[in-house]
Amino acid sequence: MSENKHKDSRRKFFVTAGVTAGAVAVVSQTPLGTAIAEQASTMIDDNKKGYKLSDHVRKYYKTTLV
Repeated sequence: MSENKHKDSRRKFFVTAGVTAGAVAVVSQTPLGTAIAEQASTMIDDNKKGYKLSDHVRKYYKTTLV
């Protein structure tokens, strides 16, 4: 009984993970998803030292959207 419960739990986890990944992929291709990604990239603070978010990095981030 415990083994079946464990298998069902694992199966439910992977199904949920797959559905979530699919939903993220679909939303990222909509105008709303693109707008959210652009807004998130503008929220990164441009500090004088450390990581700088430049235009070519923003372009790269846009290409990584699934």
